[in-house]
Amino acid sequence: MKGIDGLITAKAPGKLYIAGEYAVVEPGYPSIIVALDQFVTIQIERSEGFGKIVSHQYQDGAIRWRRNGSQMVVDNRDNTFSYILSAISLTEEYAQLLGKHMAVYDLFVNSQLDSPSGRKYGLGSSAAVTVATIKALCQFYDLPLTKTKLFKLAAIAHLEVQGNGSLGDIAASVYGGWIEYRSFDRDWLLAMRNTTDLAAIINQPWPELKITELTPPTDLKLIIGWTGTPASTSHLVDKVTIKKTSNQKAYLKFLAASKQCIEDLLVGFANGKISQIETGIKENRRILNSLAEFTQVQIETPMLKQMCDIAVNNGAAAKSSGAGGGDCGIVIINRNLTTDNLINEWRENDITPLPLTVHEINDLSF
Repeated sequence: MKGIDGLITAKAPGKLYIAGEYAVVEPGYPSIIVALDQFVTIQIERSEGFGKIVSHQYQDGAIRWRRNGSQMVVDNRDNTFSYILSAISLTEEYAQLLGKHMAVYDLFVNSQLDSPSGRKYGLGSSAAVTVATIKALCQFYDLPLTKTKLFKLAAIAHLEVQGNGSLGDIAASVYGGWIEYRSFDRDWLLAMRNTTDLAAIINQPWPELKITELTPPTDLKLIIGWTGTPASTSHLVDKVTIKKTSNQKAYLKFLAASKQCIEDLLVGFANGKISQIETGIKENRRILNSLAEFTQVQIETPMLKQMCDIAVNNGAAAKSSGAGGGDCGIVIINRNLTTDNLINEWRENDITPLPLTVHEINDLSF
């Protein structure tokens, strides 16, 4: 790790959910997520007096800040920087517990997770910027870091801004590749934050949390289609949360079906059987559509439905990714099958294939 002087650079990849959406917000329920080769990059450079946070992706450009003792005082609050500020606050809380002296610095953000016009692809940019910021600051302050500690720090920082969600996108940005993710008990974490110091929280096991790296079959090909319409994950999750209380029986049936589906999918990964994975993807699409029906929340938009139907007609399995409502869909297909016709039909229907590949992370210095 680099010390407190000089330019520090860290990056974190974006992600897409493969299966298990919505159910994964419940502690212990499984999902499958993949990290992608598009990144948020953070650079930190020591400064004097005032520091600044700069992002070319944000229209407002930059905010300035200063120190009042060890406290960071932001001169121009802006919600677009909220995840970065939360990550800074949490990492510096951790650094001070380890006896580090607070410094002033400039922080620069560059993201590949949006379209050239600035529209979001739905690749988890808020999670990636949180992870990358914490990674960079841990280098800057020379703090000990493992993937587990990085996940926990980033999960706390992200949750304190967004207030809901599973934090699976954080796990994908930290671990890379294909992962199985089961979310932790967020009520437990909230109680711990009110009673226990941060170092103790991140150094102990979290109830229900499970992150397992997966190996896909060699003949599995992942294709990603973008509908061009952004969606708000937190708003969609809130809508489902409100609706599920009025139909607990249907919701519990959804949870059970999702859990069984993902466990079957995981067997497909363990056995290296792409046909079993394709069956699971099709089943998870059906399960999510049943959730949409009884909650009256639009998960599979007409564009996403068209995207999936075209893929299925071309011998693939497909479904919406993440909260749905727009953004991206994913396709699983045997690598030996041609995809030219599928891609051409997408383009004819204004669906953009994204040239993304899975990003593996072997260590924290990537």
